Amino acid sequence: MWIPSSRCAERWGIVNGVYPTMRLVTLPGVFRPRSDSWMLAEVVERTARPGETVLDPFTGSGILAIAAARKGADATAVDLSRRAVLCAGINARLNGVRLRVLLGDALESVAGRRFDLVVANPPYVPSSSAPARGRARAWAAGLDGRRFIDRLCAAAPKHLNPGGRLLLIHSSVCGERRTFERLAEVGLEARVIRRRAGRIGPLMSAALIDRGAGDVTEQLLVFEATAS
Repeated sequence: MWIPSSRCAERWGIVNGVYPTMRLVTLPGVFRPRSDSWMLAEVVERTARPGETVLDPFTGSGILAIAAARKGADATAVDLSRRAVLCAGINARLNGVRLRVLLGDALESVAGRRFDLVVANPPYVPSSSAPARGRARAWAAGLDGRRFIDRLCAAAPKHLNPGGRLLLIHSSVCGERRTFERLAEVGLEARVIRRRAGRIGPLMSAALIDRGAGDVTEQLLVFEATAS
């Protein structure tokens, strides 16, 4: 697989968040990891175990799958975008890890397969639509921001081994209680294992201002849901 030169990587943007040794390129059209991605990646790298099977169904740059693979996990990354699939493969090579990278629609791409850990940062910005193409596909998630959150919660039990875990991050703007309810409905025992308060980011801010909500704060929430 082709690896970009350091000059190309600099032009595309090497991301060094909480991991000074994790190198990520973001190709044009691929969503660049932001604070929520790095926050969940930190949790993944702290909790993933060697040898366990891990699925990242909204991989983008590959950051979460790479965080798991760095701990010795057998990681599978999925994305609808061909550029994201290429990007995740490049980033795996840049970080010296192996990933299974699939082009497809989230959990539908791994029908019939179960994992020890599913790690997900789905699109969750409220929007008037969930576009099938373009950059906004990486964040736009319907009027309440829950289109992909609810799909993931409903499907997760079919893809978790007994005792398997789902790690899911989204904004409190999308409803903390509703996520607990959706996970309980499908028999998953959930808790919030990390939360961080702050001002909403530019994408969420634009969405809320369009609705007349003004500038507000949010919490980023990391849910851990466990299968029985």
